[in-house]
Amino acid sequence: MKTFTTSLLFLASASSVLGHATWQQLWVDGVDQAKTCVRDPPSNSPVSDVTSKDIVCNAGTAAVAGICAINAGGEVTVEMHQHNTRDCSEEAIGGAHHGPVIIYMSKVDDATTADGTTGTWFKVAEDGYDAATGKWADDILNANCGKRTFTVPSDIATGDYLIRAEEIALHAAGSSGGAQFYMSCYQVHVQGTGSATPTGVSFPGAYSATDPGILINIYNGVDVYQIPGPDVYVSGGAAAPAAPAPVASSSAVAPVASATTVAPVASSSAPAATSAPVAVETSAAPVASAPATSTAIASPVVETPVASPVETAAPVATPVDDEYEDCE
Repeated sequence: MKTFTTSLLFLASASSVLGHATWQQLWVDGVDQAKTCVRDPPSNSPVSDVTSKDIVCNAGTAAVAGICAINAGGEVTVEMHQHNTRDCSEEAIGGAHHGPVIIYMSKVDDATTADGTTGTWFKVAEDGYDAATGKWADDILNANCGKRTFTVPSDIATGDYLIRAEEIALHAAGSSGGAQFYMSCYQVHVQGTGSATPTGVSFPGAYSATDPGILINIYNGVDVYQIPGPDVYVSGGAAAPAAPAPVASSSAVAPVASATTVAPVASSSAPAATSAPVAVETSAAPVASAPATSTAIASPVVETPVASPVETAAPVATPVDDEYEDCE
């Protein structure tokens, strides 16, 4: 028994030397906006203190000039990678950094100046753990080349918002302060006809270090995992249906906005897929370079998959920035 326990601790320690990651690019209805509107973290190191202001949009981040225009009821894809490269041969977040993927939105007066601490955040998507398959949300994220697609609530009011994408790594979460939080914020402007202003939670404040989904030893076996935070907001107050399986989708790269004006949402027709989808669990997953609607894990998510055009040019992997490190 001692040998078995020691082996598990060794595996947890070994996994901690790999896998740091950041949320980087954004797609709008299948169109790549690159890093137009992301508050790009200066390093890929995690946040561990849930009471710190860093838990909002990550440490050392600052507002940027770009704003991405998104549609109420449309699809948005957030994209994570370990380094400053979109090479799908590398896992989005490696080193067995198992845990949930959670996405929030917060309405703000001006997305280019808001720091995310004064408003409230409502949850729009979440994936956790599937005991039947033994897969965590990060497993699905890695199978989709770091992409997680969600549907913007159709009834929310027009205006500026921040999107907060997060992965919580639980490989060292057996002790308080061991969970690792990887998050980035995106600056967007929602276009629609709705008027709903969902209530939510505050960051810091939404999480406690002793929450059952944050203080947990995942090596003891997990039957039911409790995802941190509030329930997912559903337009109109209806119950959220189970999310569909990943759908092949991709697109041509859209120009990156360089001004403070809202980046327009491009539209295009969807051609037939040119390659076989990658198998994820028992359903089809998209090719590595395409955004995909993730399979929901252990909780309902409101999503409607939309096929989008195939990306015509895969980004070239760039040298790893010095500030991007492996996990310690």
